[in-house]
Amino acid sequence: MKAALVTEAGKIPVYGDFREPVPGDDEVRIGVTAAALTHLTKGRASGSHYSASGSLPAVVGIDGVGRLADGRRVYFFLPEAPFGSMAQWTVTKKERCVPLPEELDDVTAAAIANPGMSSWAALTQRAHLAAGETVLVNGATGTAGRLAVQIAKHLGARKVIATGRNPTALQKLGAIGADVTIPLAQPKEDLEAAFKREFANEGVDVVLDYLWGPSAEVLMVAAAKAGRDGVPIRFVQVGGASGSNITLPCAVLRSSALELRGSGLGSIPLESLVGATREMLQAAVPGHFQIETQTVPLTDVEKVWRTAGGAPRTVFLTG
Repeated sequence: MKAALVTEAGKIPVYGDFREPVPGDDEVRIGVTAAALTHLTKGRASGSHYSASGSLPAVVGIDGVGRLADGRRVYFFLPEAPFGSMAQWTVTKKERCVPLPEELDDVTAAAIANPGMSSWAALTQRAHLAAGETVLVNGATGTAGRLAVQIAKHLGARKVIATGRNPTALQKLGAIGADVTIPLAQPKEDLEAAFKREFANEGVDVVLDYLWGPSAEVLMVAAAKAGRDGVPIRFVQVGGASGSNITLPCAVLRSSALELRGSGLGSIPLESLVGATREMLQAAVPGHFQIETQTVPLTDVEKVWRTAGGAPRTVFLTG
């Protein structure tokens, strides 16, 4: 079969031939139709992500959309190594397949599933968002952050505050649910003042952080200085687009009710991630979730691998 293959550590995937998968016990074989390129996919392919297997050669791709032997359309994730989603065929455990609603097309489903599940799981499983609460999305101009704004509103958030480094993209978030926007490209003292106003006024119940790095530091300091005494602020860390490390004064935690939590592979049970994915995909069309996509034939994987992966979401077509 044809597939996108990593043959050497540190090299970009190449389009080539690989053996067809044979399903084992409790596995299903899937005829893949679409697979999206995500930062997690790139990280695992390069070996830099903590969940990478390191076994080569291997087919890249952690999730996708396809059909089972009986014709049912499914979203699937975590294929069994060395098989991945960017191939004509793959195999995965039965419990890692989620039926797709008829009204959700293959390309949109492949593009929205991973970032949408990430936001949905973070808000429902880790933040335990309740209707009427206020959510601050740090890093809302990326694909996952844009979905987080929409999903928070769909789940009943009274107010959504969005931050971003791209001023043009930030301005557009009001149309999809952001009530307040805060540009990150401003002096540190001004940024802290903007955060403090939000924490001091009506308060913030949940912070969903896709950036980490300097903006997360400023956010937590502002929460400690201006947050309401004794009222918890659930800070859920999801991504590290601005860096993997921060400097956090210990007094920030002692002087506030800030609760630090992570959301990702390992912090949420697999069955809960499957459930979050199913719920999000069922809500995608009635919730009018928007995601920008571009389709690319799998034959062009080498041409676009280095530059693709952000917005719009690149979706490889395997047919």
